[in-house]
Amino acid sequence: MNYSFRIRRLLSLPVLIVLTLNSFAFTGGEGDDEGNGSIRGKVSTTDNKPAAMVNVILKNSRKRVLTADDGSFTLRNIKPGEYQLEISLVGYETLEQSVLVEAGKSAQLNLQLKISEKELDEIVVKSGIKGYKSSNISPSLRLQEPLLDVSQNIQIVTGKALADQQVVSMSDGVIRNVSGATRLEHWADMYTNITMRGSQIQAFRNGFNFVNSYWGPLTEDMSYVDHIEFVKGPAGFMLANGDPSGLYDVVTKKPTGQTKGEIALTLGSFDMYRASLDLDGKLSKDSKVLYRLNVAAQNKNSFRQFEYNDRYSIAPVISYQIDDKTKLTAEYTWQHAKMSDVGSYYVFSTDGYATLPREFTTMPPGLAPTVIDDHSVFLNLQHQISSNWKFTAQAAYSKYKQQGSDLWPAAVNPDGTMLRSMSIWDAQSHMSLGQAFINGNVKTGKIQHRILGGIDVGTKAYMADWSQYHMLDTAGAEFNTKNPVYGVPVNGYPTFDRTLNLEARSVASGGNIDQSYTGLYAQDELGFFDNVLRLTLAGRYTFVKQDEWGGSRYSAKHFTPRIGLSVSVDKQTSVYGLYDQAFIPQSGKLADGGKVKPITGNNIEFGIKRDWSGGKWNTSVSVYRILKENELTTDPNSPPTSGLSIVMGQKRAQGVEFDLKGSIASGLNLIANYAYTDSRVTKVADGVTGMKVGDVVPGYAKHTANAWLSYQVQNGALKGIGVGGGATWMGDRATGTWSKTNPQFNLPNYFRLDGSIFWEKEKIRLSLNMQNMLDEYLYSGSYYDYLKAYYWQAEAPRNLRFNITYRF
Repeated sequence: MNYSFRIRRLLSLPVLIVLTLNSFAFTGGEGDDEGNGSIRGKVSTTDNKPAAMVNVILKNSRKRVLTADDGSFTLRNIKPGEYQLEISLVGYETLEQSVLVEAGKSAQLNLQLKISEKELDEIVVKSGIKGYKSSNISPSLRLQEPLLDVSQNIQIVTGKALADQQVVSMSDGVIRNVSGATRLEHWADMYTNITMRGSQIQAFRNGFNFVNSYWGPLTEDMSYVDHIEFVKGPAGFMLANGDPSGLYDVVTKKPTGQTKGEIALTLGSFDMYRASLDLDGKLSKDSKVLYRLNVAAQNKNSFRQFEYNDRYSIAPVISYQIDDKTKLTAEYTWQHAKMSDVGSYYVFSTDGYATLPREFTTMPPGLAPTVIDDHSVFLNLQHQISSNWKFTAQAAYSKYKQQGSDLWPAAVNPDGTMLRSMSIWDAQSHMSLGQAFINGNVKTGKIQHRILGGIDVGTKAYMADWSQYHMLDTAGAEFNTKNPVYGVPVNGYPTFDRTLNLEARSVASGGNIDQSYTGLYAQDELGFFDNVLRLTLAGRYTFVKQDEWGGSRYSAKHFTPRIGLSVSVDKQTSVYGLYDQAFIPQSGKLADGGKVKPITGNNIEFGIKRDWSGGKWNTSVSVYRILKENELTTDPNSPPTSGLSIVMGQKRAQGVEFDLKGSIASGLNLIANYAYTDSRVTKVADGVTGMKVGDVVPGYAKHTANAWLSYQVQNGALKGIGVGGGATWMGDRATGTWSKTNPQFNLPNYFRLDGSIFWEKEKIRLSLNMQNMLDEYLYSGSYYDYLKAYYWQAEAPRNLRFNITYRF
């Protein structure tokens, strides 16, 4: 039997399973054991809206379920008797209901939360009890089950945590809320580029892979972000092509059906002025047409002279409830960035790291800005086939356009002088993405099935022109880093030729990346012993075509299996194990002219999760090992804008991670995490001389620890006043890139302390945050062999942000 035929047979099995179970769902295959009964019902709010994703628990048992979008739920195979149901939304007032189960019958219930959605929202705002912990994942991750049941480490950064820390963009300190995440501050607030478990993780938005090049998508403004989900380990089997180290999924704000609004104003150090508006409401009296509009504008300079980064965003969303079972949501996001030359954030010296003042810059005044326009459109259609089956189809389109330049040295001399050059950096990308999947919840005999199956397609095109350059300095009239003089450069300002269209210029400079892919996947989570033990069996087949950097088009295909096991020790504790394989197309241009191959690898992970104090806070501990083949890394002998890479061979990442989130006492919220990461080269590709077996992989810290604690007075004369603070520590930090000269040269340990004070009453909140309270000289960097110099990117010194938020 040939390989392709075996693949087709493997792919046909999940389809047959789905079809078979679908027939069971409608012909009694999901029925209860003889002599037992079931409980069916719907949960709504007092304004008669269906309540989705509500926890329904049969007390004194291990049976639990989440309500569907229409508020419906079913608990099956229950022995006759009188029971208590517990109905809850995390942090909200809990409802309990008595129910009598009779043999061979189904008890029917209509349950109503005691307060309306609007009142619920006001309770969350006033008390902050929604806090830092979430028990459920968003529909964009497609796993319709409580987070405690999932056989994988998933961490959620809530909107409450983002607000308390005054996070304004994806690259603005979000990673402190997740164990093991580090960032190299690539071009400041332009790209996020997060490293976790030894590799750069993939950037997703609403379930779509939004990586348009090696540098990633434009970092998201937090004005339109609801929360962020960090998936540790592989998730590419269901969420498009992804790295086995993980991904982050930015989940944007959607209409809630409530009529409310929020306006926020922020003033900060370095001439930061920011305003945002969030409007949420109805466009029709029958509540079938809802809207959400988020607008933000920000002007911000830098602690370095001549630098600035101005951002503007508009994000309207409209949802239409076509009928009781079908909903269509349309979303558009526009981001505009106008910023100083993107290379100015780098500092170079032959003397070592941090040997120049923190505020030092090589950028002269008068340079033309880099301007970026980022447009994205999302369409999402959800249809509730029945209480057990749900179909989702969604599409996304993204267009990114950049016109700018990159300041980079042509030479760095031991006497402190350097030759500065500027290259053009115009870029554009288009992405068309589509997904369709079905979720099912059925029963065969005594086995409960959570079914997931679907298709995922995408086309991505990226083009860039960096072929033109201009020398700002000349030999004999170099720029002196130890005695800088800013003004008109000796050679004047660059005038780049943009007569030709970008498509033609990118072909000439070899700056094209094109990719198209199709993926089919299926998953069945089998629940045994009243869903106490959950076995996940899944597989994905991916076919991809790609060409990049002027090379010929090639194709690749691969089948990746997945198996997971999760066991509920009790109602609040679960342990899990996971094995998964990865197949990731990658783009790059090899320095030796070779052919780029997709990344392959596998992941083994074990963990334990627990909810404490009735679900008010939780902890998770995981251990893992990841093996990856063929991964590219930046060529240390070339500038980063050259796009040149080398093949690592094989690398192994392994470690331990701990996360704690939630409300540990009345008014006291805590986020704390620690990660030990060890990522090393285990095999070296043929012909590669810049690394050896045992070398540390660049771009991560062996030890990372974070904490953020917030306390708000709940009663008395000081009610509403609060304080918060957090710290980040990283030890044994690897440099950002490979170096033949300094292969094991690590960065110094990192420690940062932040704090806040705030006051909140009814509709208004005032907060003052201080970042880098100890005024430490903080940076990340590496050593570039081709320049024979160190480079680093410094963080801001001690600075303040004052925010006032009014809700109406």
